[in-house]
Amino acid sequence: MKKFDGVTVLESIDLDVYPGETMVVMGGSGSGKSTLLRCMIGTHEVDGGSIELFGQDICGLDEEELNEVRKKFGILFQSGALFNSMTLAENVALPLREHTELDQEIIDIQVKIKLELVGLREHADKFPAQISGGMKKRAGLARALALDPKILFYDEPSAGLDPVTSAQIDQLMMALSKQLGVTSVVVTHEMDSAFTIADRMAMLDQGRMLCVDERSWFEHLRDLDDEQAKGMDEDRRLVRQFLRGSPDGPLTARRDEQGYSEDLFGMTMDRVTRTPSVEPTRG
Repeated sequence: MKKFDGVTVLESIDLDVYPGETMVVMGGSGSGKSTLLRCMIGTHEVDGGSIELFGQDICGLDEEELNEVRKKFGILFQSGALFNSMTLAENVALPLREHTELDQEIIDIQVKIKLELVGLREHADKFPAQISGGMKKRAGLARALALDPKILFYDEPSAGLDPVTSAQIDQLMMALSKQLGVTSVVVTHEMDSAFTIADRMAMLDQGRMLCVDERSWFEHLRDLDDEQAKGMDEDRRLVRQFLRGSPDGPLTARRDEQGYSEDLFGMTMDRVTRTPSVEPTRG
């Protein structure tokens, strides 16, 4: 459980992540997925329950103990979070300098290896302002790999990227997972990306976990036609609407009940023409 100012934002979350898999955590804006990620990495203290990493409950650990656990995982932040005053090589070297006693020669070799893994070795001496958004994401990923983590956490890795660059990041994530055997936890609302990279998927809504299952289960639910979907409970219909990007369903009905459309447009939603969703283009 997690609360902010007395308001519960996560409740009754039960999620297991298996070694070597890619777990995709998805949900709409405000569903609690980024908060869940921050709880998993120890940035937010939980108000109830436990979070176990590497066989250890991290809840209640002091900062020094938590930092020891953090050395075992890497994080790719939404923006890349590179230091603008440092070159890409210096950004990747920073965790090695801060958390190891390696000689500079060894650090330099490790930096080249990590940059090569993400296809940026020849750009090592460039500054973040000199590279594209996609390259910043890859550089951030190289830094996340610096300490050879067992788990990688990704916060909206496709955010702000064009479709081609987004697809390249997805392919890189899958390649790294296969080559290094690293476990990945990916927070996203990009369905093309989610169905490309996931082994299993989890769906959050309003701070509660609706379902956790294999990617194939979500694909089956997404592909059901309207007739086949009749009779499903509201949670399943909500998940299906989100997966399909449909303008009609429990999510929009909830907004209508809250007076969202009238407040926004000065009219009810049945006066607004709803257009069909765009079909996913990535196979």
